[in-house]
Amino acid sequence: MKVRIIEMPLDYGASRRGADMGPSAIRLAGLRDKLNSLGIESDDLYPPIHIPPQEYIDPASEISCDCAKHLGPILDACSQLANHVESVLKAGDFPLILGGDHSIALGSIAGVSAAHEAAGKKTGVLWIDAHGDFNTTRTTPSGNIHGMILAASCGYGIEQLTAFYTGKRKVDPTNVCYIGVRDLDAGEKRLMKEAGVRVFTMSDIDRRGISQTISEITTFFRERVDSVHVSFDIDAIDPRFAPGVGIEVPGGLTYREVLYLTEEMAATGMISSVDMVEVNPIHDVKNSTARMAVNLIGRLLGEKIF
Repeated sequence: MKVRIIEMPLDYGASRRGADMGPSAIRLAGLRDKLNSLGIESDDLYPPIHIPPQEYIDPASEISCDCAKHLGPILDACSQLANHVESVLKAGDFPLILGGDHSIALGSIAGVSAAHEAAGKKTGVLWIDAHGDFNTTRTTPSGNIHGMILAASCGYGIEQLTAFYTGKRKVDPTNVCYIGVRDLDAGEKRLMKEAGVRVFTMSDIDRRGISQTISEITTFFRERVDSVHVSFDIDAIDPRFAPGVGIEVPGGLTYREVLYLTEEMAATGMISSVDMVEVNPIHDVKNSTARMAVNLIGRLLGEKIF
């Protein structure tokens, strides 16, 4: 397996700036050394996808509105990403996408969906996140597109997002599973229940324990889909362990728990692609969160302690 690294330095989807530096932080935290240590052949799609900094964009020239901020630049960038991801998968390689805020998943899921549909594969999505990202323009309290991406990929929201790239829904919401959730808006919570996504909140983990929860997740995917796209928002981890994130929410997963989760998901042999998003060096301490991201990527690609 050849891993193709796609850097997506986008921070248009969130209010808090700095996630555009996430790909560089992950690279500098030793990603290449990690892949080499695992004997994984890797290659960059270099240079990173070009995204002009927000300060260089004339707001008057943007396709945008208060309920979907920076829509035009996000669609442009994600179109490039979707094309890269689709091409990598069709070549038989593994796309590893480094964000950037979570709005990049619009492009990665679209590319995965297109490639898997062409191959006759049914796609599942594991969304590791403190948040639901299941708002639409009708429910969003902020207008930030990173909070709408999974809803759009499941066919809910404005046409510019739901019809993006393929012209149709990217993933059946009943094949979507969340873990680490602990901060949902009222409107997106209702929509998630209506859509039928599978959700494991932090309270569910407290009740079940992490081992049973992960067992249920792996069983969920084995019974429903052929392959899994893992979209990992680093804020799923409690900010005590991962301070360098876009939005800190206390009460999250421990570092040990996410290492266990990623190792068990890799053992299914079903992971086809990975997003690692929302690493924000501005708020990090000595690049520690980026180093965690590198270790989690290693686990998702098959690394074990022993």
